[in-house]
Amino acid sequence: MKMSIRTPPRLLELAGRSLLRDQALAMSTLEELPTELFPPLFMEAFSRRCCEALKLMVQAWPFRRLPLRPLIKMPCLEAFQAVLDGLDALLTQGVCPRRWKLQVLDLQDVCENFWMVWSEAMARGSFLNAKRNKTPVQDCPRMRGQQPLTVFVELWLKNRTLDEYLTYLLLWVKQRKDLLHLCCKKLKILGMPFRNIRSILKMVNLDCIQEVEVNCKWVLPILTQFTPYLGHMRNLQKLVLSHMDVSRYVSPEQKKEIVTQFTTQFLKLHCLQKLYMNSVSFLEGHLDQLLSCLKTSLKFLTITNCVLLESDLKHLSQCPSISQLKTLDLSGIRLTNYSLVPLQILLEKVAATLEYLDLDDCGIIDSQVNAILPALSRCFELNAFSFCGNPISMATLENLLSHTIILKNLCVEVYPAPRESYGADGTLCWNRFAQIRAELMNRVRDLRHPKRIFFCIDNCPDCGNRSFYDLEADQYCC
Repeated sequence: MKMSIRTPPRLLELAGRSLLRDQALAMSTLEELPTELFPPLFMEAFSRRCCEALKLMVQAWPFRRLPLRPLIKMPCLEAFQAVLDGLDALLTQGVCPRRWKLQVLDLQDVCENFWMVWSEAMARGSFLNAKRNKTPVQDCPRMRGQQPLTVFVELWLKNRTLDEYLTYLLLWVKQRKDLLHLCCKKLKILGMPFRNIRSILKMVNLDCIQEVEVNCKWVLPILTQFTPYLGHMRNLQKLVLSHMDVSRYVSPEQKKEIVTQFTTQFLKLHCLQKLYMNSVSFLEGHLDQLLSCLKTSLKFLTITNCVLLESDLKHLSQCPSISQLKTLDLSGIRLTNYSLVPLQILLEKVAATLEYLDLDDCGIIDSQVNAILPALSRCFELNAFSFCGNPISMATLENLLSHTIILKNLCVEVYPAPRESYGADGTLCWNRFAQIRAELMNRVRDLRHPKRIFFCIDNCPDCGNRSFYDLEADQYCC
């Protein structure tokens, strides 16, 4: 069937579907098939499980990238296997058809209707020149010159066993490791035996990984097994660690050695910009070891729900790698008995760049607040500030507002309801709370028109959880 690129899009689509119905698709036909017809025809073949057609089409794929992930969300393991079988024929033969340009088999998440949008754009002829070369090929440092086929995948390791697609893919990759590069930009470890994780990491090009999240209640001995792999992720930009515990069987000497092994890996992470640590118990007394190994200027730093010593705060304020922070989150770190001078110094360092500051649930009391107010009032780029869970008085809250009110970029502010809002038994006095809000609103308006100011109370009458009240209205949200 001879088709011209000038044929109207709807006729092209119908002609392509007729090829599938007649099962007449052959490589010679694909050599003449208009390029813009490949996406809709491939999508049709995949949804209808036309396995032989899929094998041929993937061998004649005229684009550098095949974004397969949106299609395998349908229950079509058979069709997925057919695509890999088609690639097998090319990889083993080493001879590619004239039109074949595929370099990247992309199994990363994109929008649900990606293929529909792509197909429609191709049919209109608007996609070919604008998009065909915009692929993530350059994202993999090893993909230069004539290299094997690269497979991009997102790894969410959250169960003891993988889903059937990923299981089949990893087995396929393992058996063809000399013919493929397995690349992963985003790695999430949310719960899986480490022996299984290790076998997967051995197959992945670790220097392609840009984001890592580990949230599965590891103890230090398990962390030591992950540590060598972290050091090879040289293009890592974002690292999230959550629920890392110190086993009671680990001695102080062993803990120090393990922490040293872990933190020295940061010397190799020259692209790191975002560091998130939540409930990481080994940081206590050892934050200086981690900070001294940072080789880049962080943009985001989150240390939450951890126990830190006063010396840890001092080391944090002296770290040269935090001077360009845009986000600082220290929520859940108890500061009640500490001097806040290190926090003052830290805020002074980041005043020119800081956009988001979270000091929720730090236990900061009236006598500590004055230490940070001058530095806070110079954070002119700040657009969000949260101070919930700190038991301060009405007078201290007014003083705090008088310093933040001059920050013209501040769009969202969240403060605790002052202590005077509560009765002796700790329950909220609604009338008093309403009166306090009205008084604060009047004072704020005298200085500038606020954008969004919320008050936080600890126990919502409806759900028992924390809830937030707008300064101007009676509306609240849990």
